[in-house]
Amino acid sequence: MRTTHQQTDSETIQAMSKSKPDHSTAPLKQSLLQLFETEETPLLRYAFSLVGRRAIAEEIVQETFLQLHTHWDSVENPVAWLFRSVRNRSYNHHRDHKRETLSDEAEALGSGASESPEDLIHRMEAAGFLRLLVAELEEADRLLIDLKYFQDLKYKEISEKTGLSIGNVGYRLHHVLKQLADKLQQLGIDGKQ
Repeated sequence: MRTTHQQTDSETIQAMSKSKPDHSTAPLKQSLLQLFETEETPLLRYAFSLVGRRAIAEEIVQETFLQLHTHWDSVENPVAWLFRSVRNRSYNHHRDHKRETLSDEAEALGSGASESPEDLIHRMEAAGFLRLLVAELEEADRLLIDLKYFQDLKYKEISEKTGLSIGNVGYRLHHVLKQLADKLQQLGIDGKQ
């Protein structure tokens, strides 16, 4: 079930599409609405991973879709444009609200006092991407990650819970971590930040 806020966003997109003459935007209405329906949730997750607050993530995504509407004719790849715009707006939010966000985020991430704001943002972005990549894993692999890194279980305990041999637990975890590292590296995140 969709929230009232999300229904309002969808209605706003439909209203924006209707605000232009019908003869010039018949395909635009459906394309923009379809784009909103397919990309809103991934964009909200991405924005949340960058800013850490649901309400701010929703604002950023809504503003980004409104901006896309005004630049629709000049945007060649709307999905890439949306994700880049969400990223830029998230960075702008951190820059404009440094005092209220940096100390909270630094404490939450356990960063040292010597970490620059740019390094903190890079770490937060990497953590956000990692969350998205883990969410895309098969359920069995997500379970292994959860048991090992969030519940801090030993291989023997994981083996007992999953029915896998201890050796298979280690083997699968190794390959899942390698897969995640490769995907992060493809995104330009090398783990040295």
